Amino acid sequence: MREDGKIDYVELPGGDIAGTKGFYAEAFGWTFTDYGPSYAAFSEGLDGGFDADVTEAVQKPLVILYAHDLEAMEAKVRAAGGTITRPIFSFPGGRRFHFADPAGNELAVWSE
Repeated sequence: MREDGKIDYVELPGGDIAGTKGFYAEAFGWTFTDYGPSYAAFSEGLDGGFDADVTEAVQKPLVILYAHDLEAMEAKVRAAGGTITRPIFSFPGGRRFHFADPAGNELAVWSE
């Protein structure tokens, strides 16, 4: 069951998406669900995905938390001192926003 504020998903830069998928399939037996030509999701202990779209990809792993009420969680992040780096937007499967914590780490929060 998804819970507010818990780590729910991780996105990694995908680079050559076919090569990346091939590596993880061969080395670890992972399987993927493709969402277009530049995104492949996995469910291998922790759900996540590889994003090869260089215009969207964060150049380091992106930890994604969950929220039942995205707007309320965004308000909590702001009130606690976080900086919204990407306002709420839609993507296939839900909506999310990105924020920086006081140490400068970028994370995201998503909701269905």
